Amino acid sequence: MLDNYTEAISWLFKQFPSYQEKGASAYKPGLQSISYLLGILENPQENQSYIHVAGTNGKGSTCAFINSILLERGKKVGLFTSPHLFDFRERIKINGEMIGEDEVLHFCRAIKNAELTIKPSFFEITLAMALVHFNKNNCEISVIETGLGGRLDATNIIKPILSIITPIALDHQQFLGDTLEDIASEKAGIIKQNIPVLINNDDENIRDLLIQVANQRNSAIYFPRQLDLPFQLPMYQLSNLNTAIEAIKIIDKECTSATINQAIVKLQKNSGHFGRFQILQQHPTLIADVSHNPAGMKATIQALEVLGHKKIKFILGSSQDKPIQDLIHLIPKHAELYLCAFKNERSMKISDLKMIKEQIPQVKKVFEEVNEALREVLRLSNEEDLIVITGSFFLIADLKYPGLN
Repeated sequence: MLDNYTEAISWLFKQFPSYQEKGASAYKPGLQSISYLLGILENPQENQSYIHVAGTNGKGSTCAFINSILLERGKKVGLFTSPHLFDFRERIKINGEMIGEDEVLHFCRAIKNAELTIKPSFFEITLAMALVHFNKNNCEISVIETGLGGRLDATNIIKPILSIITPIALDHQQFLGDTLEDIASEKAGIIKQNIPVLINNDDENIRDLLIQVANQRNSAIYFPRQLDLPFQLPMYQLSNLNTAIEAIKIIDKECTSATINQAIVKLQKNSGHFGRFQILQQHPTLIADVSHNPAGMKATIQALEVLGHKKIKFILGSSQDKPIQDLIHLIPKHAELYLCAFKNERSMKISDLKMIKEQIPQVKKVFEEVNEALREVLRLSNEEDLIVITGSFFLIADLKYPGLN
């Protein structure tokens, strides 16, 4: 018996290892397990309305913008995203409110007591929990972010009213393929027969591949219009916002500038969206950003250049299975670089980070923990400097900053 929420979460992570904690060993592609699990739960995913979002970069932000706009339009909206930063319940929200601890406990007890003939993954259990929660609370529409890929991702069990594919880049090649075309083919797996698809991709080859799949499945094809929006957002976030606005137009109708403005102002409250070029303080400017692959880092650095700071300091952490050298090569040569480990067991080892420091003079110091790194970098900084904490969700998750966690 699980006596409380803390025990339930501990059991959940232990019983069903998560990709967030374990990496590749926890990845479980295919729809057989989630189909079986949802069958036991009386198929809560049926007769529900969903927007399904896949992609390499921008899918979390796109989901957050869509969710926030729908809330400002008065809809009751479910939101399923991953990974979480500070609290497991961040993954499952209705109208910006995280799933309750009691409901998590009740669901875990039910799964623990069920005589399962399979061992589902952590992600499958979490998705099932979300779908039950959204169904039970009669959500008008739910926004579902894929985990890995698309075709074999557990979220592909849903039948959406709209599929969205955000920009595609090299990431998770060990699962999705070594080329952009391979990865795009996997992401295209969420395109359903006769279900419209919204494509946000600048790469002509990738766009053509996605269009070909959509045509094969008789899916109406849409592209985000590049609107001239009067909002102070990085260029890549404006692209995600344009995608979200187009999605609302496809499934609903025109949304006013006032609605969009409110959705942006209340984005964190409505969606819990954090760590996407998030300015935490000024003088010196401190930004937290979860970019963790080269394409994401490139977009982040382009956004930083607009700010015009002469002196920049990066606190960079990375998982072992991510190309940290590729990230480092993108960082401006005049910037100071501090490497940092994090608590998650997927973190690069301190010994490996120190080895990189020996090879790259730009690296000033290696830290075991992000808060220690931040304290020292703040001490060394002037008011006009810029400090960027980036490279991994897990690095940001360790950050202890007023008002975060």
